[in-house]
Amino acid sequence: MKFIFILLTVFQNNGIIMKNIFIMGRTMESTAHKIRKLYPEMGRAEKKIADYILENSRNITECSVTELAKICGCGDATVVRFSRRLGYDGFQALKIGIAGELGSASTISGEIKKDDSCYEIFKKRINDISVSLQSTESVLDEAALENAAKLIMNARRIAVFGLGNSAAIAMDAAHKFLRLGLDAQSCTDNHMQAIIASHLDRQSVAIGISHSGSSKDIVDALRLSKIGNAATICVTNYAASPIVEAADIALFTKSDETKHSILGMSSRIAQLTIFDAIYTYIVINSDKAAVQAIYNTEVALQNKKY
Repeated sequence: MKFIFILLTVFQNNGIIMKNIFIMGRTMESTAHKIRKLYPEMGRAEKKIADYILENSRNITECSVTELAKICGCGDATVVRFSRRLGYDGFQALKIGIAGELGSASTISGEIKKDDSCYEIFKKRINDISVSLQSTESVLDEAALENAAKLIMNARRIAVFGLGNSAAIAMDAAHKFLRLGLDAQSCTDNHMQAIIASHLDRQSVAIGISHSGSSKDIVDALRLSKIGNAATICVTNYAASPIVEAADIALFTKSDETKHSILGMSSRIAQLTIFDAIYTYIVINSDKAAVQAIYNTEVALQNKKY
């Protein structure tokens, strides 16, 4: 409702802009997804524009077409063509669409201020997480998620690689898959990652988690896994990153962490939600053996409670 209110306010000031924003509002959820989908078809200059927009969505609304062209080392006409490739009338319409995508979050979220109360910080964090989940929904490819879930469900062995902040996500994912009776393990030591990856085969699935997509050890683990013909899946925030090149399937999150988000809470929640969706998909599509495995797990865990 807040987004609609903003549209109506703009309409009162400028009917032409209202038309553009309404069109963008209808398609804004797929803007980042369109960029990722069209990325392989883009030329070098357009890919530079795509990379900048995906990684700096909050800054793009402040750029003029000439400023963006200068940043990306291309001409103004290239920026306009890029915008039209995505279905916009031009760069101004693209900016309006991105501003709409960011939506009302800026009025609630924003940077943490020194005089913010703990509860005000809490509200901003909750909003950050909500925005991250909505943005992730807009960039996550439905077919890629479905294919990843099926690969994991049918794998003989699953290795989940994560380091630093991603280590907890890797452990949680492996824990979920183990409950289903799947042979899964999390690998959060770079030496162990290399060893385990080198033993994976065509009946295995290797999953690499890296928000930046540039964690060398995680990328190396996926590359080693591919030597044995294991299927590889990555979860990352950035399309133009080394981990995407090493993965058969890429699952994207969308989270713009602030300078105070040291532990990357928003991005981790988005990653956890992806694995929770995969876990739930496997549960409802499992055969009797898997259902029995879930039951056995629950019975075993009952003995751990008073």
